[in-house]
Amino acid sequence: MFDILWRAIAIGIGATVLMDIWAFFLHWAFGQPRPNWGPPGRWVWHLKDGKVFHDDIANATPYAHEVALGWAFHYFTGIVYGIILVALTGAAWLAAPTFLPAFILGIVTIGAGWFLLAPGMGAGWAASKRPNPMRVRALNLVSHTVFALGLWGTALLIR
Repeated sequence: MFDILWRAIAIGIGATVLMDIWAFFLHWAFGQPRPNWGPPGRWVWHLKDGKVFHDDIANATPYAHEVALGWAFHYFTGIVYGIILVALTGAAWLAAPTFLPAFILGIVTIGAGWFLLAPGMGAGWAASKRPNPMRVRALNLVSHTVFALGLWGTALLIR
């Protein structure tokens, strides 16, 4: 059981690392802004006060370590998704990982960003209040597909 848990954690970390590499590639190759984990960190910080939804997270009281908290939250979330994947697929999947379960979970996880994090930070449902919501959504779909590849690839590496 402990071995399965550690492997699930490693799968979540590996997938999150690949997603971050993808984001840095987009920045290097296409000038896409690098991820800023400060606003999600600020959002997480304000959860302790029971505040889930903000009109604009930029107007919320800053937290001195919000960038670090945002990065920690980002990796914590990836780890949780790795654990969920292994919990749903079981030890048999760890022995012979296939892409489909990882892809399904990767796409499903977009929902947390679209229907909790984005509106929580004031960006609206599925980034509807952003100037370019369709671009944000398309990038989310691609990034979460990369995350799914990371789940599957890490599982293959550690099987």
